[in-house]
Amino acid sequence: MNARSKKSDSQLLLKTLAEFRFELRQFLHFSERAALEAGLQPQQHQLLLQVAGAPEGQAVTIAYAAGRLSLRHHSVVELVDRSEREGLLVRTADTVDRRRAILEVTRKGELVMDRLAGDHARELKEMAPRLAKALKRIGMSAQDSAGSKSR
Repeated sequence: MNARSKKSDSQLLLKTLAEFRFELRQFLHFSERAALEAGLQPQQHQLLLQVAGAPEGQAVTIAYAAGRLSLRHHSVVELVDRSEREGLLVRTADTVDRRRAILEVTRKGELVMDRLAGDHARELKEMAPRLAKALKRIGMSAQDSAGSKSR
């Protein structure tokens, strides 16, 4: 493979990644606006989503939420405090390990999340073809790029 071909492969991959990133950012922007319109800060929405959407049997602790949100423990404590004050979730002591708090979404939180889930599902249904197309192009570009490196 010559230098010009490598450069065009690289440019194609960059364009493909840029398009995918654009589509993701469009969705994230939608999600942030929807959360604000529902009366939540975007990070509060993400916290409630992780608490409400945790796998069955998963103890949803502050540490679990911090890991899922890629936030520091103290930042999640602040989000939990705010959400608890607003009646969106409750924190109870773990019966097994009293040092841990278990987080649960309240009925009020469920109502807000149900509305946001519907809004997000409609938006994703509209965006799905563009996201799938961008992902497919990335897969093809990455495969082409990996194949050219092994030659």
